[in-house]
Amino acid sequence: MSEIRNLSPELLWRNFDDLTQIPRPSGHMEKVQAFLLDFAKKVGVEAFIDSAGNVVMRKPATPGYENRKGVILQAHMDMVPQKSPDSNHNFETDPIVTHITDGWVYANNTTLGADDGIGVAAIMGIMEDKTLKHGPIEGLITRDEETGMFGANDLPAGELNGDILLNLDSENWGKFAIGSAGGIDITSTLGYKEVANDQETAVKVTLKGFRGGHSGLEIHEGRANANKEMVRFVRKAMSELGVRLAAWQGGNMRNAIPFKAEVVLALANDKVAALKEMVEAQRQLLESEFKTIENNIEFFVEDAEKPAALVPAEIQDNVINAIYAVHNGVLRMIPVYPNVVETSSNLAIINIDANNTNIKILARSAREDMKEYLATQIKSCFDLAGMKTEFSASYVGWDPNPDSEILNLLKKVYKDQTGEDVIVQVDHAGLECSIILGKYPHLDVVSLGPTIRSPHTATERFKVDTAQPFWDLLVKALEEIPVK
Repeated sequence: MSEIRNLSPELLWRNFDDLTQIPRPSGHMEKVQAFLLDFAKKVGVEAFIDSAGNVVMRKPATPGYENRKGVILQAHMDMVPQKSPDSNHNFETDPIVTHITDGWVYANNTTLGADDGIGVAAIMGIMEDKTLKHGPIEGLITRDEETGMFGANDLPAGELNGDILLNLDSENWGKFAIGSAGGIDITSTLGYKEVANDQETAVKVTLKGFRGGHSGLEIHEGRANANKEMVRFVRKAMSELGVRLAAWQGGNMRNAIPFKAEVVLALANDKVAALKEMVEAQRQLLESEFKTIENNIEFFVEDAEKPAALVPAEIQDNVINAIYAVHNGVLRMIPVYPNVVETSSNLAIINIDANNTNIKILARSAREDMKEYLATQIKSCFDLAGMKTEFSASYVGWDPNPDSEILNLLKKVYKDQTGEDVIVQVDHAGLECSIILGKYPHLDVVSLGPTIRSPHTATERFKVDTAQPFWDLLVKALEEIPVK
């Protein structure tokens, strides 16, 4: 039995532990959907899968609370599938294995799935607990949030009945979010006819060991982007040693800062030693540049099977120049909140082979005009390389309402329980609240959650001692929801 089942509150941890046994990487929702429907049937609440693939649960009001405003508890069912380089974990078949270290719950060299499994587990606990006092409650557990917020985007209008939305996808206990950035996926592609490899040998160059991280929550920390750092080396090697590009693979999630990139390069035999020296010099430079931020940098060369084909030289140069030039990281802070990121981009995924280039970037902004500006800037950069750029999965930001009734209630309950004032903030990470508000504009919305660190990485962890106060606040707030 997992040791986390012994933690308090029991309902939250037991349900989260059960959830860790269900494979649920983004794009593979069938098992977790079935699990949630089975759970609802077992605890005796109404549940169904809607046309968007979301699981909706409904629990009637406690007798005497029928006149209270309805509350929608919302979380997402999918998790980001990231693992350490030495892990053999298969996210489509294997359960998550957890352990507790120094007051934090971790997985074994994979993402933990507390983002947003803890939110789902909280909804399950509320649905299950028959001792609670509350008005009508709906659980909205959305599909594929991490890859494009598809469940929220396709949420049917008229499906939900509540007046208040509590999003359980925030990751800093003691902080309530009342606004978040919008985002847009940018995909740039280029097809071309490969050319025969006329070089003498080939090597694979790997750059890894960066911390990676959440491209919204941690984009301001100055963490290295493996794709952006690799292109510095590749362009230099092309310029000084005449190497040719055969392949590039870097990053695997649009909303995760890439921690690894590798390239296959073709070159003359007498250039291999110089290339190895260049790699080592670049590794030392990165250690100096990212001192105190990145502590496990690996940059090395291995022999590779000689590829039959290469990227055409003129295409190679244009694509590499575009990758080098394209914006990555923070573009601007919010002028009136100078400690909060307003606009950023993440050079998330690069896949290049001898006849195709595919690059994916996620741009975020709290302002629609700045989101459009940055997306157009990125497109313009790739236009110069002759690439085709498409925008998709665009969602608007969530405008804050500091006079929110539910916010004031949550602030009061938090103060009563802790003796401290909560921090109210606007997040740069994307939340589904803005999309849901677009379909249900009457909702009063706040996002909250216990403390999670390094989501979207193999060091994701959940702070144990924030679980109980999070649960206690949720239970008390539901009891004190005002009448309609």
